[in-house]
Amino acid sequence: MTSTPKRETNVIVLSRVREHLDALLHPSARYNAMTSARHRAFIAPRLLGSLAALASLPIYLAFRGAPAGIEVAVYAWLIAPILVAYYLSRTGRYESAHMLSSAALATMVMAVSIHTGGIASFAAIWLVAVPLEAGLSASRRAVGFAVMLALGCAAALVLMDVLHVLPPSKVQPQNSMAFEAIGIASATLFAAVLAFGAESLARTSSKLLMVEEERFRLLALNMSDVISRHRRNGAVQFISPAAETLLGVPLARLAGHGLFDRVHVADRPAYLTALSEAARGGEAASVEFRIRRDAPRTGEQSGADFVWIWVEMRCRPLERSRADASDQEAEVVAVMRDVTERKLQEQALQAARIEAERADAAKSRFLATMSHELRTPLNAIIGFSEMIVRENDLMITAERRKEYAGLINESGQHLLSVVNGILDISKMEAGNFEILLHPFMPREAILSCCNLMALKARENGLDLRTRVPDDLPEITGDVRAFKQIMLNLVSNAIKFTERGGSVTVSSRVEGARLILSVADTGVGIGSDDLKRIGDPFFQAGTTYQRRHEGTGLGLSIVKSLVALHGGEMKVASRIDEGTTVTVLLPLIATPTPHKSSNVTALTPAPRTDHQDIQVKKRA
Repeated sequence: MTSTPKRETNVIVLSRVREHLDALLHPSARYNAMTSARHRAFIAPRLLGSLAALASLPIYLAFRGAPAGIEVAVYAWLIAPILVAYYLSRTGRYESAHMLSSAALATMVMAVSIHTGGIASFAAIWLVAVPLEAGLSASRRAVGFAVMLALGCAAALVLMDVLHVLPPSKVQPQNSMAFEAIGIASATLFAAVLAFGAESLARTSSKLLMVEEERFRLLALNMSDVISRHRRNGAVQFISPAAETLLGVPLARLAGHGLFDRVHVADRPAYLTALSEAARGGEAASVEFRIRRDAPRTGEQSGADFVWIWVEMRCRPLERSRADASDQEAEVVAVMRDVTERKLQEQALQAARIEAERADAAKSRFLATMSHELRTPLNAIIGFSEMIVRENDLMITAERRKEYAGLINESGQHLLSVVNGILDISKMEAGNFEILLHPFMPREAILSCCNLMALKARENGLDLRTRVPDDLPEITGDVRAFKQIMLNLVSNAIKFTERGGSVTVSSRVEGARLILSVADTGVGIGSDDLKRIGDPFFQAGTTYQRRHEGTGLGLSIVKSLVALHGGEMKVASRIDEGTTVTVLLPLIATPTPHKSSNVTALTPAPRTDHQDIQVKKRA
């Protein structure tokens, strides 16, 4: 019960002493644990020894009386270390303080030895303690200085003895043995103190090293970034545990070339180049690459699935001493982090930028197209109506006036169709276009639309053919929208087919879907434009010229109407060979919101079969 309070008292006393010692440390030594330990180990014994000598001086004088010269020198030597400790406390120059301490010790040993027999003096053995004390400085300069000083003092004592210039010894012969014993014992005790001090510093250094290692271990375990060490060829020497979380595999599988094997084949040159440049050039390098991450296995999976993730790796050469540095042994330290989210954001931003540019181009096309499509019929309406107004001045006949009225009506109808197309596509894009579902027979609707377009096909010198089975089943959908799909497709095919060509309309049933196909032998569509077929106001034509009027809304309206029925549109085409547009409609429509992903571009287009039934042309 009594040991615990004593232990607590001792701890309190030691902590108070440590606080006073820390207060004496120079500010430059307070921010490094090892430096602080060395300064404390230097100051504490000198301070305590000098204070003990000063405390014993009054007692010694009381019993001894007036001291002799040798006794004064000894006390001066015992008290001198406090001055060296004060010097270190004020300046923080640890190496210089050790040199001063060695000089003070050597000077005192030299002075005592000169008056007590020279090299044979009991004090001469203390010269061995001079380099031993300097050994605690961890400085080659301080140790070298102390060795040279001790050897110099020993040589001087020998030389003085040889030249017989030493003063008479003040040690009586009968007391010489006692002084020798005191000298050896005191030197041994001093060496023991130095040994304990060295051991204490070694223990402190080991403890600090363990603390640092634990700190770095905790950092490596808890950092989300992966720290690794590589050879120039990419072989992994060390990799932190964060790699298991990042890549989903044990660390053992990443050693050597295990990490390199997981890098995407296309990114391996950049990966190796960054490591090689960092090892060779001595500068930091950065690279982004894709690497395989294994997904966790489940009981139902026979193998581990994986995904590609983007990582950023920053690498720099491993710092080595000059003796160890060589090109063959060059190594690199790297830090990797997952940047997949940032890359996805960059890709999304890039896609948004492309979409914005496309929207801007669409706006430009819209303005250009509308300025032409609206101005042309309006000019005709204004021009011919003005001529009718001035019929008396221009002497227009009734027949010519009727012709002008017909042209005005035709232009007005064209203008109305353009406006209706714009309104329809706007409603579809906004999701406000509604379809009315009713059962109807698709064969009659297809033939009706083809008969309506027969006159236009004949005027253009084309053969309009149909392949429509008699047994097409009844379907459920919006018959008005169905006819608009057919009219737009056939009209488009006729418009872009040169004289002498043919347009073929066919239909069939596959499973639960009605397949409508409109194939022509026209100018065709380029592969680049084929990807954008169905975009509002887009008109194909780069290397081939557009010689036909139009707003570019026909296929866009078809695409939207097909999507509203829950269907799909496919376009296959090749320049100068023709185009085939295939519409797949469910037999029972399932209305869905308008979507832009129901168009599939295919190439090349199949050749049109000319062994078809020709549509009856109406006069």
